[in-house]
Amino acid sequence: MESILLLILFPLFTGTILLFVKNDSLRKIIVRLAALILIAVSLLTTVRYFNDGLTLALHREWINYGMVVIESILAIVIIALSIKHKKHLPILLILIQTSLINWYEFTHSHEVEIKADIVIDRFTLIMVLITGVIGSLICVYALNYMKDYHHHHQEVKDRRPFFFFLLFAFLSAMFGIVLSNNLLWMYFFWEITTLCSFLLIGYTQEETAVKNAFKALIMNLLGGFGFAAGIIYLGYAVGTQELNQLPVLAQSGIDLLIPAVLLAIAGVSKSAQMPFSSWLLGAMVAPTPSSALLHSSTMVKAGVYLLIRIAPILGFNVAGILVMMVGGITFLLASLMAITQSDGKKVLAYSTISNLGLIVACAGIGSYESIWAGMLLIIFHAIAKSLMFLSVGTVEHNMGSRDIEDMHGLIIKLPEMALMMTIGIAGMFLAPFGMLVSKWAALKAFIDSDNILIVMILVFGSAATLFYWTKWLGKLVAVLNKIERIPSKLTFDEWIALGTHAVLTVVICFAFPLIGNQFIEPYLNAQFAVQMDAVISDGNIKIMSMMLGMILLIPLGLLGFVALKEDRIVTSYMGGVNQGDNRYFTDALGNRKKMYLSNWYMEKYFSETRLNTIGIITTSAVIVVIFFMALGGVL
Repeated sequence: MESILLLILFPLFTGTILLFVKNDSLRKIIVRLAALILIAVSLLTTVRYFNDGLTLALHREWINYGMVVIESILAIVIIALSIKHKKHLPILLILIQTSLINWYEFTHSHEVEIKADIVIDRFTLIMVLITGVIGSLICVYALNYMKDYHHHHQEVKDRRPFFFFLLFAFLSAMFGIVLSNNLLWMYFFWEITTLCSFLLIGYTQEETAVKNAFKALIMNLLGGFGFAAGIIYLGYAVGTQELNQLPVLAQSGIDLLIPAVLLAIAGVSKSAQMPFSSWLLGAMVAPTPSSALLHSSTMVKAGVYLLIRIAPILGFNVAGILVMMVGGITFLLASLMAITQSDGKKVLAYSTISNLGLIVACAGIGSYESIWAGMLLIIFHAIAKSLMFLSVGTVEHNMGSRDIEDMHGLIIKLPEMALMMTIGIAGMFLAPFGMLVSKWAALKAFIDSDNILIVMILVFGSAATLFYWTKWLGKLVAVLNKIERIPSKLTFDEWIALGTHAVLTVVICFAFPLIGNQFIEPYLNAQFAVQMDAVISDGNIKIMSMMLGMILLIPLGLLGFVALKEDRIVTSYMGGVNQGDNRYFTDALGNRKKMYLSNWYMEKYFSETRLNTIGIITTSAVIVVIFFMALGGVL
């Protein structure tokens, strides 16, 4: 019990203290110490509840009423900010859903029997570790990043105390989401993440940041309305508001189609799936630590966490079709749009949306195999994507650009960062790293479920993924003559955060059979009340284990590139006289010309505007049609 309170309340307590700390040295001490405590408590919680888990009922009305008061305060804050910026839709949305959930709290929720407000199982522990370890490292990284950020952006008001308060409040809310079994409690923490993301995206208070922050707020309030409606329906029609009871009720034959559709809409909006995906792209205006937190360990992971939790009630019904189609379409189109981007953060944003789409599709299938693959994708994506965001932020501060084209020859300019980014990119798509293993399992699950359309989507989407990651990786390891090394400005905190991420990306590859056996399969066996064979056979695991040895060649190979001497680099033929540095040549008229090789971004074929329009129309149609199909079935 003490560790649970620590996980939820300690980050909030730390953030509140940081709200009043303006001294950099004191802030560093507090954040570092808090990060160590959170990581330690996350690990201890995992060890303590690994075997027996925990089911905890807290029958205290004052907790529920306290949440009602805080929800009302959050609504007032959103209304006040909306009035200040003359935004009317957020006011309407927050008034509707807050009124609905408060009305339910005071009229009916006390009549619903709650056997467990908090449940800890193996999936909970996975999410606790992701939030505690990855989230804490991002906070440590933010210490020097934000100092450097305000040094380069002096036009932005320095509000670092508020920024760090939001980071830790975000972690507190995420712990609350994954530990809550009472859906009203989960909704409470869900809304806190919505407000925190809104404030983080609008941190600079510039016009574009404010616009994108309100876009995120509106999209997530729409999902929050679906969440609130789903809870109310479950309370009145089914007589439950416990998350772990939904698979049990579905297996007993109780119709959960309407709440499944409503909760699915909440999940896909939070995980930035089409037609809600634009809010996550707009979040790129925020400083890099907040982007990393949103993409890896908090905001979007809350959405896929909910979908994986309810996945057993999605398979083989129209709610599952909704989730599967929205996820599949988003995965394919976001992968194609990522090809057209040269901004590193935008590539990462589309990559996040794409990979979340694959996890969402796995949840929509709702089978043992597909959920196994989805859970593994959550783990590997959280680590590798956080590493990539932090790396791009560091490169931008060292070079003044986050454009992939400007990273040409980074292995010579900033070899340490080239190594970090290479590990991160390899973790996203190369064998035998975890994302590829997860996609292998997902493909097998889709084939076994006879969903040929989703199989084709996965194949073509994965091909696009290979294309844009390979382009980026090629830029990093290009060896150029006469390129000078840039003095590294990495601080101790950045090294700790980046180095730990890189090590975890590699170590987790070796540990994936253990993760499958000890974390994922016990959870799924309990969910499906059946003992299943391993999703990946022992023979394939042995092959992957042998391939893991190849990982060691990555740092050794990169070190070899860095050690290359000038006389070992052969100059290129440029249709003229090479001036000896592979960058300039003299043409036939004696003019000095600069040679530059650029990636092919294929904007003509994969227009961002066109594909985004297609995705929004298609997924909106799927959601509307299936919602009315589900509603018609009940009426």
